[in-house]
Amino acid sequence: MALLVVGTVAFDTIETPYGKADRVIGGAATYISLAASYFTDPVRIVSVIGDDFPEETLADRRTRGIDLEGLQVRQGAKSFFWSGRYHNDLNTRDTLTTDLNVLADFDPVLPAAYQEADYVMLGNLTPAVQTRVLDQLTRPPRLIAMDTMNYWMEHSLGELLDVIARVDLLTVNDEEARQLTGEYSLVRAAGRILSMGPHYLVIKKGEHGALLFMKEKNSEELHIFYAPAMPLLDVFDPTGAGDTFAGGMMGYLAHSGDLGFENMKRALIYGSAMASFCVEKFSVARLLDLDADQILARIAQFRKLVHIEG
Repeated sequence: MALLVVGTVAFDTIETPYGKADRVIGGAATYISLAASYFTDPVRIVSVIGDDFPEETLADRRTRGIDLEGLQVRQGAKSFFWSGRYHNDLNTRDTLTTDLNVLADFDPVLPAAYQEADYVMLGNLTPAVQTRVLDQLTRPPRLIAMDTMNYWMEHSLGELLDVIARVDLLTVNDEEARQLTGEYSLVRAAGRILSMGPHYLVIKKGEHGALLFMKEKNSEELHIFYAPAMPLLDVFDPTGAGDTFAGGMMGYLAHSGDLGFENMKRALIYGSAMASFCVEKFSVARLLDLDADQILARIAQFRKLVHIEG
C-alpha cells in the first residue's frame, strides 16, 4: 500500500572519527523513503528543495518507486543544509551549521493522489507543518506515525501535543521520552505518552536497540517488546539511522497490512535491520546498494540475537 512521507530532503556535511563527507544527500524524508522503498510501492514524498538539488538524484529515486509529485522545487533558492561533527563515541554530535533556506517558509501541499494515504510517516519537522499535512487528508489513514525531537518540546510544546493526540504511533529517543513526560523510568514515560493519544510508542535507544510499547483500550497494562541493535564491527556514520529505522518499520507495515502487536514486533526488527545497514557507510550510500537477499540475511541475524531454546 502507498506510504506518504513528510520530511526534509537536504544536503549534509558530516564529520566522524572515520572521515568527512561534504554536501552529501540527506534529510529525514530521504532516509525514510529509501528504506521504505525496499518493502512497499509507491512511497510518496512531501518536501521542498531548491534548484541546486541534483536531477540525477531525483531520477534515481523515481526508479526506486518513490513518487516525487509532492516535492516542491523552488527556482533560484537553496535546499536545506546541515553540518555536524560526531564525537568519538558516535552517540553525541555538535551541530556546526543549520541553513533552513527553502525550509524556512515551507508550506506542504498534498497532491490529490496523496490525500487518501493508507499509511503516513510524519518526519521530524515543525508541529505546524505536521498539522498542515494531517489537515489535508480526506480520509483517516490506517496508520499515522510521527517522529519529533526535543527542540519542539522546548519551543512548541502546545502545538506538539496537539499533533501527538492525532497520531497512532510516536517515535522518540529515550532522552526525548523523559523530557516530554518528566519521568526517568521509560516504562512510566511510555504510559504517560500513550495516555496523550497514540496507540503505539517506539523509544529508540541508539546502539542499545529500541522498545515498543502498546496499551490496550480501557486497560493500564502495557505490552512491551525489545529489539536489539545489531552489533557491528564499524559504525561509520549514524546520521539518518533513526529515520531509516522508521522507514523500514513503516515500509514493512504498509507491505504487510497487519497492525497487530505481533506484527508490530516484526516491523521493529525490520526497522532495526535497515538502520544497521545505514550506519555502515556515509550518507545514504549503503541504502542505495542493498538487495532483498542482504536484507533477509540481516533479519536472520537478528533472529539469532534474540532466540533462546526452551
